[in-house]
Amino acid sequence: MILEERPDGQGTGEDSARVQAAPSVLKGCDSLVQTQHGQLQSCRAHLHQQISKELRMRAGAENLYRATSNSWVRETVALELSYVNSNLQLLKEELAGLGSSVDMDQPESESVTVPMIPLGLKETKELDWATALKELITEHFGEDGASYETEIQELEDLRQATRTPSRDEVGLELLAAYYSQLCFLEARFFSPARSPGLLFHWYDSLTGVPAQQRALAFEKGSVLFNIGALHTQIGARQNRSCAEGTSHATESFQRAAGAFRLLREKFSHAPSPDMSATSLSMLEQLMAAQAQECIFKGLSLSASAAPDSCQAQLHLAQEAAQVATEYGLVHRAMSQPPVQDYVPASWTTLAHVKAEHFRALAHYHAAMALCKGSSAKGELSKQEQIFQAPTSHEPRGPTLPQQPEARRRLAKAHLKRAILGQEEALRLHALCRVLRKVDLLHIVVTQALRRSLAKYSELEREDDFFEAVEAPDIQPKTHQAPEVRTPSLSQMKVTDIFHRLGPLSVFSTKNQWRLLGPVHMTRGETGFGFTLRGDSPVLIAAVVPGGQAEAAGLKEGDYIVSVNGQPCKWWKHVEVVAQLRGMGEEGVNLQVVSLLPGPEPRSTGARRPALLRSHRECGFETPTPARARPWLVLGWSRKAKQGKMGGQPQPCTSGDCGTCP
Repeated sequence: MILEERPDGQGTGEDSARVQAAPSVLKGCDSLVQTQHGQLQSCRAHLHQQISKELRMRAGAENLYRATSNSWVRETVALELSYVNSNLQLLKEELAGLGSSVDMDQPESESVTVPMIPLGLKETKELDWATALKELITEHFGEDGASYETEIQELEDLRQATRTPSRDEVGLELLAAYYSQLCFLEARFFSPARSPGLLFHWYDSLTGVPAQQRALAFEKGSVLFNIGALHTQIGARQNRSCAEGTSHATESFQRAAGAFRLLREKFSHAPSPDMSATSLSMLEQLMAAQAQECIFKGLSLSASAAPDSCQAQLHLAQEAAQVATEYGLVHRAMSQPPVQDYVPASWTTLAHVKAEHFRALAHYHAAMALCKGSSAKGELSKQEQIFQAPTSHEPRGPTLPQQPEARRRLAKAHLKRAILGQEEALRLHALCRVLRKVDLLHIVVTQALRRSLAKYSELEREDDFFEAVEAPDIQPKTHQAPEVRTPSLSQMKVTDIFHRLGPLSVFSTKNQWRLLGPVHMTRGETGFGFTLRGDSPVLIAAVVPGGQAEAAGLKEGDYIVSVNGQPCKWWKHVEVVAQLRGMGEEGVNLQVVSLLPGPEPRSTGARRPALLRSHRECGFETPTPARARPWLVLGWSRKAKQGKMGGQPQPCTSGDCGTCP
């Protein structure tokens, strides 16, 4: 029997029956249907039913995909999974939109903007952290794993929440918080020698095909992918008919491009197509192109305040040509294998439509500049490099004409190219079944075509018998190139959920140690017979020969973890010293751990997926143990810690330590 995954809001069979009955009840109650709340509840119930149906179809297809060894059947099932995954993403985005109080629909007017391409989030199954972590805490850390049920439950709740994040900044903070916790978990519980036996299960966002890995890097990479995908959804939902909306959309797509670049640079051997190097490179190009489009939209809004400015029109022409160039590169990347095998055909067509549309806009704005140039003295001569050279052998392109009649003929030529380009964009739009349903795209291109035709009719003359002029290509250029920005993974301060286990510099699966104690010690004539150094945990820097500490079995390099039964793994040096100095004749019970030397053996097996190496990406640094030993513990962070602390802390020699009488 297969346990089905329920979307949020699904309850028991009785609850599902009530949900299924809801639409018929609402239809019978006209007063309730007419209210906004009733309509919202009806839509939400209908979407939940569709999501439940798609989940059942995906579960059945996934079982068949795993069970069959026939290549033809697997290919057919993979195609079905891709279709189901696309439907799930659309349904969940629609469901999330119902909960938004902001109307994101664009007005059907001149402010209508071209739709963007948002990415769907990768989906995952529930993961049982409890069994593996409790076992590891008991065996390796020597503590009762059952006492960490609260921490494990907090981790599971956090992961469960990241499966359906809200489509806003709060959702981004949630994903970033979980990503930071994964960095903590990687440093504490995962090592080549010993790791929890966890199997991470994620679905490909483009194809819907499931993938599994035991490496935590797969979990981290999938969460980072979802951070980038969520940025695309936020950017696509912005109202780009105003300057503020275009600015927010530009930043969102820049952050998305940064997430995919970071993932491509830090993650290798991806088990799913959406996280392969070629796919991530294509997605980075796509997000950069969409950011460039948002920049163009913002500039066009600014230029609308001065419609008669020749220079502003020339700038827009070059900006539009730059957007067309970017989308041309995206279309080329999507059309090449292996990306073309799993990228939706509608994406490839939309990139092609946008390339043609913005190329046509470039010619339209160039024509508008030529038409307005007669009233702008000296403005045209400043923009002689707007045209591309006809061949690569020519160093410069043609210059703008100064005679009014020559400008008019050249403007007509550019308008003709604009009309042809917009007609080609409409033809490509009509060829794609999915894009035919995107009314906004058809409206935008149709409006642009009508503007070009109207302007062309103004310039057309019955006695125009001159030879037709060939309009040169527009030189792509942008004054605001989009910057690829790494997502802010450390905006909010995140505390290690398993903080009680102790500092990561010592208490992790990368280290082996021996627990000693509790050891009872009394103060002698020379104190306790040891010198302390460092913080969290406090280190025994030296042991006095013949003293109390040596007699008790304490050694240089041991860490004090308990004083009279009180855990002190996170105590500062002054706190331990104050506790020891306050001891009377009855003495003190100490518990220490001794790190066992020896580097970890190098792996000789198959190469593991590369981990995201830098913990600074998560907003934290693993502290370096303050000790002088012949071996290193997490030595990769030692240099950063030394630079931050100004060098290694020196042993306490002033008498304010455990050696004082």
